[in-house]
Amino acid sequence: MTRVALAFSGGLDTTVCVPLLEEEYGYDDVIGVTVDVGQPASEFEEAEETAEALGLEHYVVDAKEEFAQLCLDSVRANATYQGYPLGTALARPVIAEAILEVAEEQGCTGIAHGCTGKGNDQLRFEAVWRDSDLEVIAPVRELGLTREWENEYAAEKDLPVEGGGGGKWSVDTNLWSRSVEGSELEDPNYVPGEEIYNWTQAPTGETQEIEISFEKGYPVAVDGVEYDPIELIEHLNGVAGAYGVGRTDSMEDRMLGLKVRENYEHPAATTLLNAHEALEGLVLTQEEREFKQLIDQRWSKKGYEGLIDAPLVKALEAFIDETQQRVTGTVTIRFEGGQARAVGRDSKYAAYSAEHASFDTETVGKIDQEDATGVAKYHGFQRRLANSVTDAEDAEDEGVELATDGSGADEDE
Repeated sequence: MTRVALAFSGGLDTTVCVPLLEEEYGYDDVIGVTVDVGQPASEFEEAEETAEALGLEHYVVDAKEEFAQLCLDSVRANATYQGYPLGTALARPVIAEAILEVAEEQGCTGIAHGCTGKGNDQLRFEAVWRDSDLEVIAPVRELGLTREWENEYAAEKDLPVEGGGGGKWSVDTNLWSRSVEGSELEDPNYVPGEEIYNWTQAPTGETQEIEISFEKGYPVAVDGVEYDPIELIEHLNGVAGAYGVGRTDSMEDRMLGLKVRENYEHPAATTLLNAHEALEGLVLTQEEREFKQLIDQRWSKKGYEGLIDAPLVKALEAFIDETQQRVTGTVTIRFEGGQARAVGRDSKYAAYSAEHASFDTETVGKIDQEDATGVAKYHGFQRRLANSVTDAEDAEDEGVELATDGSGADEDE
């Protein structure tokens, strides 16, 4: 008997895939796998109810701890893509690994997803699965299915779906972020109302300050209370979300080249990334900060691509880990006007001296202020030299031209 494991959500796409894997691909048995990375309970209820109605053998895998740890790893890398924290992108490899494990345990010869050929997720899933010996199947992509066709097929087969959708918007939720797309949001000029948001309240004039503690780049406590990674993220999603923190409306460039409009909510992610960057600014040297920006950009790009286990990422993380040994301390964050702003930071590793920086002290350690005179004289020397040479050459060229014009006039006379 041939078996195939399907990444199963209970929505229209994956529900339609169940009979198609049997009819079009010849599999004797389909099993559904749903992976918990922090979705609402209602999504698991939908998946379980749909699986039961289909008579589908259904597995639910809890991967929240692994995903939460990856999210905090992304904080150390200041990971964002085109202005928003990575959420869905980081979740997909975790989900893919969990599904692959179930597929292999259950003796499957195939593994499938319900992604279209237009998005990123197909690439993120398959980057993990193509390391295995299982046949990788993408019915929606390979059969060129549209939502209209799927709805008609579901009605014809009396499949347990409600108008294909789960609502007006296409929503993807995990611990780290909530994305909203589709319907009117596909128009870049459409201004959405508050109805698209669930994690964040409309910003008001109210403010609040919290203190976040870090150890070696990892956030570990809020206001002196220690949390495990899952609890920390959930706590900050609630606290920061109440002040409207973490909304992004983005025109995103996907890996296949399509430009799409995405709306995101990510209160905890925004808060932790801002706090972490503020603490790095206190403890890292200028050279470390500048070079780490390049490292962070590359880590973020690989994270967006779903290639977090690439050899390059391991090399990048070696540098990140070295710099994070001193990123220990506290950051005070103020929530106001939809922002999470660092207003204070403290660390025993601070590469900073208030006495040296103060306008009220005459010296910088053993360095006198007048010692800067020589530096000031040299500063910009090459610029001045290059400009003076260029100006001299320009003046000479202009002078030759004038002399030629003048001499010609004299000879004519």
